[in-house]
Amino acid sequence: MEILIVIGVIVLLIVIIGGYLWATYNSLVTLNVRVDEAWSDITVQLKRRADLIPNLIESVKGYAAHEKSVFEDVTKARAETLNVQGPADAAVAENHMQAALKSIFAVAEAYPQLQANQNYLQLQGELVDTEDKIQASRRFYNGGVRELNTKIKVFPNTLFVRSLGFKEREFFEVTDSAAIAEPPRVQF
Repeated sequence: MEILIVIGVIVLLIVIIGGYLWATYNSLVTLNVRVDEAWSDITVQLKRRADLIPNLIESVKGYAAHEKSVFEDVTKARAETLNVQGPADAAVAENHMQAALKSIFAVAEAYPQLQANQNYLQLQGELVDTEDKIQASRRFYNGGVRELNTKIKVFPNTLFVRSLGFKEREFFEVTDSAAIAEPPRVQF
């Protein structure tokens, strides 16, 4: 009879531990997928912004043909944004893009006729909207990364989750946070 109780306790412990491992593994997979989805959302918005930029450049080019270096900087920043591989690369690309967009808006401010152009105004509005979506996507991504990293670091998960292939993810932190604290300002 005692042996049956010992076997029953061992089986119960195995079931509890197995259930815990199963639940932990599934929640980590879910969090990992959520972080991947959030990163995908960021890349979609970065691509959308990159697609708007050539049209914005063309609108400004007609008025400010002599501002060649500004257009080259924006084009380089756009290419860099399209080639990001992870949050660290995206942070650097974001800094360059924000600086380039500020310079193109500064050029546009010098041309009142451009500021009255409907096409330019529409593109500028879409760009501001896209910047807002990038910020929202970044917050969603960082929230998912926070949840995943916390789940990985808490005890007793920290003892075994790395052996299951889970690792902490990078936050999307921009190195120059002042550069992206708000979307590019539109002044008329």
